[in-house]
Amino acid sequence: MQVAGVAFVVDPALAARVLLFTLGGVAVGTVTGLVPGLHANNFALLLASVAPAIPGPPALVGAAMLAAGVAHTFLDVVPAVSLGVPDAAMAASALPGHQLVIDGRGHEALRLSALGSATAAALALPLAWPVTAAMVRVYPVLRPNLRTVLVAAVVFLVATEVTPRARVGGLGLFLASGALGLLTLDVTPAAPLDAGGMLAPLFAGLFGAPVLLDAMGGEGLPPQRDSTIAVPRTVVAATAVAGTVAGAAVGYLPGVSSAIAAVLVLSLIPSTAGPRGFLVTTSGVNTANVIFAIFALEALGSPRTGVLVAFDAANVPLNLPLLLAAVGVAAAVSFPLVWVVGDRYLDAVGRIDYTRLSLAVFGGLVVVAFLFGGPLGVLAFAAATGLGLLPARLGCRRAHLMGVLLLPLVLAG
Repeated sequence: MQVAGVAFVVDPALAARVLLFTLGGVAVGTVTGLVPGLHANNFALLLASVAPAIPGPPALVGAAMLAAGVAHTFLDVVPAVSLGVPDAAMAASALPGHQLVIDGRGHEALRLSALGSATAAALALPLAWPVTAAMVRVYPVLRPNLRTVLVAAVVFLVATEVTPRARVGGLGLFLASGALGLLTLDVTPAAPLDAGGMLAPLFAGLFGAPVLLDAMGGEGLPPQRDSTIAVPRTVVAATAVAGTVAGAAVGYLPGVSSAIAAVLVLSLIPSTAGPRGFLVTTSGVNTANVIFAIFALEALGSPRTGVLVAFDAANVPLNLPLLLAAVGVAAAVSFPLVWVVGDRYLDAVGRIDYTRLSLAVFGGLVVVAFLFGGPLGVLAFAAATGLGLLPARLGCRRAHLMGVLLLPLVLAG
């Protein structure tokens, strides 16, 4: 077939194999996305450890790994909004997704997240080429000044807290979590998993366990009403675009998390966006980051995400057309999965004794900490959990806890 003088050759057998591997990756990413406390980077390390044992050409294994990473960014919102929902009395300190669940808008939250991820995937693919070309020119200047950029991001994050107490608390949490990172991140623990490391215990403690502990003893999920999106399309579009742009920054800058990037770009969006805008933006950042990071690896030779670190570990070739096709298929399949699987997940959680469920998930996080970090990982998990309980009590953002990565990067220069 020829289009505008360009010949396109279709190999049905190869296309079928690519589709099979991609759908297999989507299935894996769906399962891991639904597992509470399994961070994308830890999931990628697991992929790297099993990739050599997967039968098939390395390029197709890479397509499956990338599809799994994309699906994970779509589906991980489901346990995030379903588990650890506090009582209505604590709504002011709840996460944005939980605020919607408290209001009976959990199904809407899932759809907003899916829209943010899907829009980011659609926009990131065409934007990746010009953004990469620009970053190739800028990066030689940016890299020596990375410390200044990261410090500026931290200052902005602290300065935009709404009260003096929150600003002081945010700075203190950044320093404390950073100290914890300095003490533990470079440690090689004696762990059951070969792909072990301290990142899983730290993230499970800082961001997973505290939410569950705060929700224990509560009444569980209130009845969830209809799934109609109660925000103008223009707000959804604006916040999705903002998430895509922020995803580019996260894809190229080490240490800048999705939450931090979302806070930075939402400062440019009208305040009417509220928790819905934050949810769309953060979901967009997560998905766009996977796509921009592929181009960052190709252009700069440095992996910026856990999935691409896994690529390096598994010696996967960077076949951009194949990988981008896998991204497109994974996004198209994952988008409706968030609705179908997420609605049932949310309804099932609403029928279960919430205290018992929270205890069970908390126990699962302890197991994750041990599998990745051994006994030292459990200790780090406990320390991180103590810090993770403080943002809600100080009235500041949890994003300050990303000091666990940012402070070591700033000091390393």
